[in-house]
Amino acid sequence: MSNAKFTVPIPSNEQVLNYAPGSPERKELKEKLKYLMSTQVEIPLIIGGKEIRTGQLGKCVCPHDYNHILAEYHKCGEEQVKIAVESAKNAQQEWAAMPWQSRAAIFRKAAELLAGPYRSTLNAATMLNQSKNAFQAEIDSACELIDFFRFNTYYMEKVYENQPNSATGIWNMLEHRPLEGFVFAVTPFNFTSIAGNLPSAPAIMGNTVLWKPASSAVFSAYFIMKLFKQAGLPDGVINFIPGSGSKIGKIALTHPDLAGVHFTGSTSTFQSMWRTIGNNIENYKSYPRIVGETGGKDFIFVHSSADLDALNVAIVRGAFEYQGQKCSAASRAYIPESIWPDLREKLLSTIGELKIGDVQDFTNFINAVIDKSAYESIVEYIEFAKHSEDATIICGGNYSDSKGYFIEPTIILTENPKFKTMRQEIFGPVITVYVYPDAEYEETLHLCDETSPYSLTGAIFAMDRKAIIKARNVLVNAAGNFYINDKPTGAVVGQQPFGGSRASGTNDKAGSILNLLRWVSPRAIKETFNPPKEYKYPFMAKE
Repeated sequence: MSNAKFTVPIPSNEQVLNYAPGSPERKELKEKLKYLMSTQVEIPLIIGGKEIRTGQLGKCVCPHDYNHILAEYHKCGEEQVKIAVESAKNAQQEWAAMPWQSRAAIFRKAAELLAGPYRSTLNAATMLNQSKNAFQAEIDSACELIDFFRFNTYYMEKVYENQPNSATGIWNMLEHRPLEGFVFAVTPFNFTSIAGNLPSAPAIMGNTVLWKPASSAVFSAYFIMKLFKQAGLPDGVINFIPGSGSKIGKIALTHPDLAGVHFTGSTSTFQSMWRTIGNNIENYKSYPRIVGETGGKDFIFVHSSADLDALNVAIVRGAFEYQGQKCSAASRAYIPESIWPDLREKLLSTIGELKIGDVQDFTNFINAVIDKSAYESIVEYIEFAKHSEDATIICGGNYSDSKGYFIEPTIILTENPKFKTMRQEIFGPVITVYVYPDAEYEETLHLCDETSPYSLTGAIFAMDRKAIIKARNVLVNAAGNFYINDKPTGAVVGQQPFGGSRASGTNDKAGSILNLLRWVSPRAIKETFNPPKEYKYPFMAKE
């Protein structure tokens, strides 16, 4: 055993490749897209390192061309969940006992593999299965996931080196043990980086994990599992169990060895999971850690002093990149009367330039929404606005599912600040604008704070510093990530720890040391070198 004091190298954020015409990364990505489109993969469960095929199959398709099947995957049943729990338990002791620097090395190797030979594969898989354009895939499935691996291993060291003071004659120590039991990681379709981070963050801290990826994003998740394997992750540390959330959750969430839940998804699903845990609280060996990032009704609030060109770009990118399928996507905007006419003209002109279509055509800015269910839900909101006396659609509003699930970038204008689409999460390329009188800036800030149950992201656009200060103060609890003169999307690991509160989650800040602290259970140790040998204290002596 080495007696060196190891130090994880200080990480830096992965450079974003631009995929410009003629670039080597563009050529490689195009070839990988072509290859994945020409093959069909069979995806098994991976439990304890073993491939398991249940025969109950689901399909991985392209949302922009839903008749094209990328893969078939085997669905996990209740029996396989039980096997996965045992696999996680069997791997736990050895994994927790592994020197921390060896665990760090595995995930740092995963980062380097992803930065190199896996980059085009995971980007192409994300583009095809989740309908992301090349840039959206690059910042997600490559750069952000690489950053998670690098920064989380660095933060792990910082957790371990946090030690208490010691008085003369004693030595105080603090151990950060993994949780006692398994962690259940449930990941969403919209970010491959989140799919990779939710199981790996607890694993980095010595926990073993059951990972249920979103059914609409199993394809890219499978390549992450292959990445973990090649990086040297021991069998059973992360167990890959795609399938029905209700079937898997029925076993995992009520198991006595459940130690934690790491979740990103809908508010209603998270509340249901929390309720299940609460109803079974007396059955667990320890109180499960519940960490979740859920919905958002993210805002852009504008002061009359705002830079219109910057604001225009922020609205277009913030609301419509990845078809608005980001929990941080701009979904409501508060615009002063004085600047609305000019801003409206800029927005309509810019949105008119946006192309919609297949991800393999790199000139397309907008692609498809994830599946039929999402498509129908978004369309329902658009139709509601079309038939409402309180709203007008000034841009977009058209849609088609003849080949893929395509919805135009849509702007709804309302005179009712509590209109349905100002309050409820839509998760699509739809933003609602409320135009307010310039003189009612502060009153409208309070309105923004009170309208939505969510508190994830938000932005203020203003050149007037007093207006910015006022917005920061009034909106102090309205967003866990608050942006000044920038769109409310695009948090970077190591720079803007991500998460919100209220109905948006537990605000445990993915991409920071705060999240990793949730996956350890501290043990304080005191060693006394010269312990007392007499029970009496000096005050007890006779006069």
